[in-house]
Amino acid sequence: MNRESSWPRRLAAGLLLLAVELLGASGMQAQRGGLAAQVNLADLVERAGSIVRGHVVRARVEPHPEFTHLQTVVVTLRVAETLKGESEPVFTFRQFIWDPRHPDQAAGYQKGQELLLFLTRPSRVGLASPVGLAQGRFRIRRDAARNEFAVNAANNLGLFRDLRPALAARGIALSADEARLLETHPGGPVPLAELRDFVRLLAGTE
Repeated sequence: MNRESSWPRRLAAGLLLLAVELLGASGMQAQRGGLAAQVNLADLVERAGSIVRGHVVRARVEPHPEFTHLQTVVVTLRVAETLKGESEPVFTFRQFIWDPRHPDQAAGYQKGQELLLFLTRPSRVGLASPVGLAQGRFRIRRDAARNEFAVNAANNLGLFRDLRPALAARGIALSADEARLLETHPGGPVPLAELRDFVRLLAGTE
């Protein structure tokens, strides 16, 4: 068999491997629109290889270096804080662009954004993504008094669902204010300081 005739077979094998990698890295999320099963904060922390807060320095759309027909976004963050894992002051990861309809939008990453990211461990083909996609990427916002809040693209819905059993299993006792937040939060922005405290408790870095 000559090289030309074997090329389609090699391409098909490469695509199959990449599909397996992408599904594994994304937690079996659906490709179109980046849909994912709802996960709570304990799931986000457990499944994340790195949890970092920082500002987007650059978001560059480019083909995957090996699978050049697939579009990816290479995101570079200036890290302000690492809550799980290890990271350098400047942290870079490559994410597959799940929605092929808008590849030029860099999967929603923009220079200057302040984000809290729960990132999967890089796959064998070098891809990572926020756990639960929209659920693992939090925008940091400030009110008029400069109080910091975090909200993900799912509006934090389900973020604290069934979280008390996960904390109790780790022997973590809650303050009255923490218990009240878990029981009454309907969705929407959460004070960043309180979210970070829960992340540290769940990650064992408190």
